[in-house]
Amino acid sequence: MTFLVFIHTVCTALLLISNIKAGHYPQSEKSDIQKICYKFDFGQGKVARGYIQVLPDMHYNTERGFGFYDNGSAISSVDRGRHNALYTDFITSIKPFFFAVDLPEGNYNVKVIMGDNEGESITTVKAESRRLMLEKVHTAAGKFETRVFTTNVRYSTIHNNEEVKLESSEQGHHDWDRKLTIEFNNSSPCICALEITRVENATTVYLAGNSTVTDQQYEPWAAWGQMLPRFFKSGKISVANHAASGETLKSFIAENRLKKILAGIKPGDYLFIQFGHNDQKPQNSDYVKPFTGYKELLKLFISEVRKHNAIPVLVTPMLRRNFDDNGKIINTHGDYPEAMRQTAREENVALIDLHQMSKILYEAMGTEGSKKLFVHYPAGTFPGQKEEYKDNSHFSNYGAYQLAKCVVEGIKTNKLGIAKYLADDVQPFNPAEPDPVEEWSLPASPVTKTTKPDGS
Repeated sequence: MTFLVFIHTVCTALLLISNIKAGHYPQSEKSDIQKICYKFDFGQGKVARGYIQVLPDMHYNTERGFGFYDNGSAISSVDRGRHNALYTDFITSIKPFFFAVDLPEGNYNVKVIMGDNEGESITTVKAESRRLMLEKVHTAAGKFETRVFTTNVRYSTIHNNEEVKLESSEQGHHDWDRKLTIEFNNSSPCICALEITRVENATTVYLAGNSTVTDQQYEPWAAWGQMLPRFFKSGKISVANHAASGETLKSFIAENRLKKILAGIKPGDYLFIQFGHNDQKPQNSDYVKPFTGYKELLKLFISEVRKHNAIPVLVTPMLRRNFDDNGKIINTHGDYPEAMRQTAREENVALIDLHQMSKILYEAMGTEGSKKLFVHYPAGTFPGQKEEYKDNSHFSNYGAYQLAKCVVEGIKTNKLGIAKYLADDVQPFNPAEPDPVEEWSLPASPVTKTTKPDGS
C-alpha cells in the first residue's frame, strides 16, 4: 500500500500537516482535522483492510509522519499466519520501544490490540513523556485484548501566534514535539494493531504545577500528574499536564503557560492547581507571601478559569521528606498550605489536601521506608549514575503512583463530576495503608537522566 493510499484511507489529508504544525489552518479545514482516524497494522503478515502496514524497520521520519524511534530496542515482527489480518502478526521487543505519529493538537482515543496466538503477552503502555495509560495488560496464549486510552497532544503555539516560553530542558520533550509518542513496555509486549481517533467530547483535566506534578521525561524521577491518566476510563477524560519543573504561580503566567491552557479550555473542563514549593523561597524572584501575593495569584487563576465556565480545583503542595527525631514529618511549607485552604473556602473551590494526605502517607511508611517514595538509589542503579541519589523532594514511580491515588481519593471526596469516570478497578485508598512496596512494580522507561529536575 502506498503512502498516498494511506492518506486516503485514514480519513484526512496529511498535506494539511505543514499548516497544522504551524498552528495555522483555514476554518474549512478544521472539520477535516476533527475527522482524523489513523489505523496501523503491525507486522509482516497480511494487512487488514483500511489499515497501513507498519514494519519493524520503519523508523520515524518527517516525510512519512509516523514510525518507530530507534532506541536500540531490537524490534521484531512475528507472523503466526492463522487468524484474520489484525491478529495474525504483531510487533514485539525484549526492550521498551516507541512509536510516534504526527498529529494536530487535541484529544485522541488510542485503541491497542495486544496478544499472541502461541504465547503470553504482558504490556504496559505509556504516552508522550511517560504518562501511564495502560498498566500490565495480560493475555494468555491464544487470547487477545483490545484496550482504549485517551490522551492529549499539545503544541507550544497559542492561537494568537504567541508561544509558551519553554525551558531549555523542555526542548525535544515528547510533550511538546508536535506528535503523539507511545511507549510499549513490560516483559513481553505483543502489539497487533493501533487505531488513533480524534475525540472532541472528552472532558479535559488540565494540570498546572511544578516538578512534583509534571510529566517527568526521565527515569528515575516521576510525578503524580503523569500517573493520573491510568485511573480514568477511556473516551471520557483526557489529562493535559501543563505543569513544569521549577514553576511558580508567577512564572506559570509569565511563560504563557496559563494563557495556553485558557486558549483551549472549554466549559466543563477542569484545571487542577498545585503550587507552593518554589513560590515560598525568598531568594526566588517569583517569591510571594502566603496570605497576600500567593492568595491573590491563586484567585487570579480561579477567576480566569471560571470566565471559561470551567472548574478550578486547588491542590495543596505535598510535603517534603523531612522527619523530626520522633518520626513525625516537619512542615517545610510554612503557611502556604493554609493560605490555599483559606482561598478554597473564600472562593468556594474544591480542595484536595495533598499536604495532609502526604503527611499521613510518609509517616505510615516511616523514616526509612518513606525513602521508597522518593528518588533514593545507590550509585550505579541507573546508567551513568556515579553518585547516590538522595532527593527528598521528587518522587520515584512508586511514590508518584501513591500520590496520584491520593489525588483520586480527593476527587471522590469532593464529589467532582469526573469521579463518575474513574476506572472500574479504582478502589478506595487510605494513605495510611499504601500499596506494599514489595508487591508493586512499574517497568522503567529506557530514558534516564543523572541530574535532578529543577525546583526542590
